[in-house]
Amino acid sequence: METNVLLINLVLVVGSSLLHPGVCSPSCSFSAIFNFGDSNSDTGGLSAAFGQAPFPNGQTFFHSPSGRFSDGRLIIDFIAEELGLPYLNAFLDSMGSNFSHGANFATAGSTVRPPNTTISQGGASPISLAVQLVQFSDFLTRSQLIRNQGGVFKQLLPRKEYFSGALYTFDIGQNDLTAGLKLNMTTEQIKAYIPEVLDQFSNAIRKVYSKGGRRFWIHNTAPLGCLPYVLDRFPVPASQMDIHGCAIPRNEIARFYNSELKRRVIGLRKELSKATFTYVDVYSIKLTLITQAKKLGFRYPLIACCGHGGKYNFSNNIRCGAKVMVKGKEVVLAKSCIDVSFRVSWDGIHFTETANKWIFQQINSGTFSDPPLPVKFACTTR
Repeated sequence: METNVLLINLVLVVGSSLLHPGVCSPSCSFSAIFNFGDSNSDTGGLSAAFGQAPFPNGQTFFHSPSGRFSDGRLIIDFIAEELGLPYLNAFLDSMGSNFSHGANFATAGSTVRPPNTTISQGGASPISLAVQLVQFSDFLTRSQLIRNQGGVFKQLLPRKEYFSGALYTFDIGQNDLTAGLKLNMTTEQIKAYIPEVLDQFSNAIRKVYSKGGRRFWIHNTAPLGCLPYVLDRFPVPASQMDIHGCAIPRNEIARFYNSELKRRVIGLRKELSKATFTYVDVYSIKLTLITQAKKLGFRYPLIACCGHGGKYNFSNNIRCGAKVMVKGKEVVLAKSCIDVSFRVSWDGIHFTETANKWIFQQINSGTFSDPPLPVKFACTTR
């Protein structure tokens, strides 16, 4: 019996090595996750600061609003599950939060560069990447001072050594690109400021490294030209649409950003030699999902599940969960579709839980990552 168990374990190890040739050591034991980003990974930051993302957000998994702009879990939630860690609480959320295994500094609408307009003016979140870094630095210092008081604080805050053993995840930049579209900039004008955005992104990595961060997991940005809200708000002539219904010049911007981001990551690998970096090509995964939706068992990839009106079921003024007063009663205008488990786009901007789960599965296969390893091995790459 004992011999059989040893043989089975050997087969599992060899099998894993064949699937992922670069893996020759046990999976990493990440003690925590610290996330920086925008609405693609916000688990309650913007909601804590400016009001809860309304129902039906959260309907599928959490069964109530959870601070996420989706019907359920996000990619960052599936990463946490895979690493055996709790879902991340937002740093800004003081209600029932547990930061013992990490914190989420992401907020919906966040940009790499500090925004020039306020959120009430239709601008981005004031919690830019620079602000998220200030919050992280403050959390790093104060969490230890408070944890040393003992009692409940010892249970709710991370150990000091968890910071060096954590996975640092970044998913940000999309709003920096759409900021240019809001200003009616051309493709070339937006491309021109991308190096500055990535200068600030790279400096953010350096700052986390200087604080002891060593394991970096970096997502590139999505195919903007295939997102319903971009198609609705920033239309292009029919001649600039591809066969799948995506806007070619908008995707060109995203591809340029991603190619430059990858170049920066390669440079940081050489510069910060004690760190490990995984660059994840989320763009290609999401593009595959959208352009091959029917083949993959999904429906209507360019139409929002939760929205109201128009070709893409998206209205910037009547977003998911929006209500109006009718004869003294609140009536939800932007409701969820009934087939959410088969849909790609949740609200025209973000993805459904089913889509997020599929995207994570592709991420975790390692096929779309550099180096090509699953998240559990992100500490072994160089």
